[in-house]
Amino acid sequence: MKKLISVLLCVAMLFTLAACGSTADDVAATKVININLTEEEYAFGVDKAQPELLEKVNTFVKKIKENGTLETIFDKYFGDGTPTPVESAALDTSKDQLVVATNAAFAPFEYTEGDKFLGVDMEIAKLLADELNMELVIQHMDFDAVCLAVGQHKCDIAMAGLTVNTEREEHVTFSESYYQASQVLIVKGSDTTFDSCKTAADVETILNGLDKNTKVGVQDGTTGQLYSEGDADWGFDGFPVTTVGYKNGSLAVQDMINGNINFVIIDAGPAAFISESINALA
Repeated sequence: MKKLISVLLCVAMLFTLAACGSTADDVAATKVININLTEEEYAFGVDKAQPELLEKVNTFVKKIKENGTLETIFDKYFGDGTPTPVESAALDTSKDQLVVATNAAFAPFEYTEGDKFLGVDMEIAKLLADELNMELVIQHMDFDAVCLAVGQHKCDIAMAGLTVNTEREEHVTFSESYYQASQVLIVKGSDTTFDSCKTAADVETILNGLDKNTKVGVQDGTTGQLYSEGDADWGFDGFPVTTVGYKNGSLAVQDMINGNINFVIIDAGPAAFISESINALA
């Protein structure tokens, strides 16, 4: 994955790693336990009052899957391609605009560099707006407000690395899926707790053997939070740990490095992006 690091992440992690006394010879600051703990599908959440937009979005998703455009975008963030920055127009109700709700702190799906947006979802958003002959407006907000903003008709569509689930379907209608996702663990590079694990069941056995003294960081409102805390609608039993919520995954990992929490649970794509970005600074 290309190591595209936002200014905020760079500054925060540089201070953190400097405080820890990292050197090039140290063990990596973090590592991802590459065992998929869940099976999920990402899709876009469309305003329920706009069924014609849903139809157009589904047609568009099918098109970019079939013509290779989606694969090209993935290569920009998971391979050797070069990301394309996306600009947002100012909201103007007198214009024909596609208003996208997102949480631009979820690299590689959405993040910022300066006043530009980057990420898989943001590039798709730009192509979708062009397809619809509309001006693109991107509204950055807390993750747990994204679907609500669309449900309240303040935005047309949510594009924020959204896992399809029934709770979010109360606010939006999901498009066809475009990405298969999962939750994984990030731990300190020196942590051997999960080194012998081969399967999700192995990881869960260890997590179930822990107690409230173990703190697990998650991004507020995400599948990772529901997986850690437990949620009957999702079929997650949860674990006997203390779940600590953060505004984004980078802050959770930073707090783990600082010794305030033990592990982080987050989507696999952002996990790899965050971990590689931090380790590149060590």
